[in-house]
Amino acid sequence: MPNIQEQFDDAVFAFTSGDSDAAIAGFKAILTQEPDNFDAQLALGSAYFAKGDYATAIAEGHKAEKLKPKDQMVHTNLSRAYMKIGDKPTAEHHGLQSRIASWRSDMAAPVPKKEGENELDMAKPPLPPPVKPPEKFPDMPWKKKPPAPGSH
Repeated sequence: MPNIQEQFDDAVFAFTSGDSDAAIAGFKAILTQEPDNFDAQLALGSAYFAKGDYATAIAEGHKAEKLKPKDQMVHTNLSRAYMKIGDKPTAEHHGLQSRIASWRSDMAAPVPKKEGENELDMAKPPLPPPVKPPEKFPDMPWKKKPPAPGSH
């Protein structure tokens, strides 16, 4: 039996291929094994949304909201689903919650990276040796003052 990640990959592939029913079955299978799998729960709501079952998408979205109440994608998905069923005030509420969640993530301090931590970083070229300035600069004729009138 494939592990959870392989099952998730298969379900996402089905979802992106337009096979909502296979995606829903895949995400549900994951959730029977790991009921607190946030990614599968969030994706299940998205699959129901893609299928056009907005009421179930909302119910699954609220399950994801219980797992991560301040997640931006949860509120974005709920806002879209509520707009589709015509509940504009609730859609706007979740849209605002999504915006607030994005502000929260922007305020988090960036984590400094250690050198060599990211495998996609390119090798840095060695620094060139320092350049010693010349002791005497050459004459710059364009900076010389013209002779004063009558001094010939």
